[in-house]
Amino acid sequence: MNTLLNETHDSRLRSSVDSANLPGADFTLQNLPFGVFRRRGSGEVFRVGVAIGDQIFDIEAALRGGLFAQADALNAQAIAAACSDSLNALMALSAPAWSALRLTLSRLLRSDAPPALAARLPAALLAQSEAEYALPARIGDYTDFYASIHHATAVGKLFRPEQPLLPNYKWVPIGYHGRASSIAVSGQQFLRPLGQTLAAGATVPVLAPTKRLDYELEVGIFIGAGNAIGSAIAMRDAESHVFGLCLLNDWSARDIQAWEYQPLGPFLAKNFASTISPWIVTLEALAPYRTAWTRDAADPQPLPYLDSDQLRAGGGFDVQLEVLLQTASMQRDGLPPARVSLSNFRYAYWSVSQLIAHHTVGGCNLQPGDLLGSGTQSGPTPEQAGSLLELTAGGKNRLTLPNGETRLFLEDGDTVAMRGWAEKPGCARIGFGEVAGTILPPRA
Repeated sequence: MNTLLNETHDSRLRSSVDSANLPGADFTLQNLPFGVFRRRGSGEVFRVGVAIGDQIFDIEAALRGGLFAQADALNAQAIAAACSDSLNALMALSAPAWSALRLTLSRLLRSDAPPALAARLPAALLAQSEAEYALPARIGDYTDFYASIHHATAVGKLFRPEQPLLPNYKWVPIGYHGRASSIAVSGQQFLRPLGQTLAAGATVPVLAPTKRLDYELEVGIFIGAGNAIGSAIAMRDAESHVFGLCLLNDWSARDIQAWEYQPLGPFLAKNFASTISPWIVTLEALAPYRTAWTRDAADPQPLPYLDSDQLRAGGGFDVQLEVLLQTASMQRDGLPPARVSLSNFRYAYWSVSQLIAHHTVGGCNLQPGDLLGSGTQSGPTPEQAGSLLELTAGGKNRLTLPNGETRLFLEDGDTVAMRGWAEKPGCARIGFGEVAGTILPPRA
């Protein structure tokens, strides 16, 4: 578990890219998240870059420009892996290799970098406003978990008021195997999905567009180095298999889900679209924002394979998570998106390391680029709910937006954006950027 601070976390460091030093900047010198980009509309091959302020540091261009001339063997391996159209090769390396590359990038992008290197830096930068993004990795498999007890309890009350939380929830991380092919990067536009639904009082289902389309505020967990089939990843090693975190909107069709999910689980209600942010924030960058992981003394304590001293000391992450909604009318009138909820990843009942340890305990092999979803991250208060299902009490109470429009669930033309960041006095802000997606009318 990488809880140690090093020179890259020093909040006094400043970047030669001035926009990285501005108050409220997401992509500070202490962050350096990875993504895959190209110049918008250019037809260029996508390539790996690092966000710094409002710029992208192009690793392949930096290599051609001689910025990595002094790289040692570990750095050279990581740099070579990063000269690709995806992050999978870099993800497949070890945590020490990722850390070594991050240190090199930090030193290159500092305001006190050697003049000879600073003179070559502009040729390796591209404004984010001029870029378009691809998925940061080829996602082989996708597993979505249910790691927020507040979300699980709130949803349970809607459907099982006599027993909102099933007995297994506090013992085992609940998850299901999702669909990787419909995951897209921020900016995704998708058709309102069709599926079978059963109206209240009806005895025969119909095939129709969903009327209860929802978002889910989640954190995505990208796997780095994998494990062999038949082996298990222990808690003490789990985080060394995590390349980093991103934002994830796991769109959900609630009426389709209600009809199909028993006895097995989500299917068409979840497989039509999921959207992730373009930048992956490393666990090392988040080290200053680790929190103690706790379990209420009245609750069952985790089984030994899901527990460790390191987990208890710093297995949580203090990351603010925000949801904003902009309707088609708001867009036409030039109105900004409206915040509808604000939660925090520290409320997760099951930690990142626990999800990985449980996923592999039966011998499942994870691979570089696999994606895990945290499940909807709701907090303990109503305004911290991570879905409209919770905010509207299952479609009973209308949500009123600043322009007077109301919503029970999402309508065509709506754009949902999610943002994440960590900040506190004495530490540099670490931002995740934004993930946004827009709903289009259903196909004829």
